[in-house]
Amino acid sequence: MTLTVLEQISAILVGLALLLGFIRLLLGPTAPDRVVSADTLSVIVTAALVAVGAWLGNALYLDVALVYGALAFVGIVAVARAIEGGHS
Repeated sequence: MTLTVLEQISAILVGLALLLGFIRLLLGPTAPDRVVSADTLSVIVTAALVAVGAWLGNALYLDVALVYGALAFVGIVAVARAIEGGHS
């Protein structure tokens, strides 16, 4: 299978978004910046899994994306809560 021009452009943009998010994760001056970056990266990876599933025509990737998105959300909320200090 070869990628169309539009698919190639979208793959490049997803890769660029991952790179920029990872840079913010490493350099982000504060912990909340890093948490937001981790959340952004998890959303980008979830979207990339859906795109791969659509490209390959395999619904299993959609299931993986759903589970990954749910676990990433719970993980990000737990990290944000720990940074906040656990106050309700």
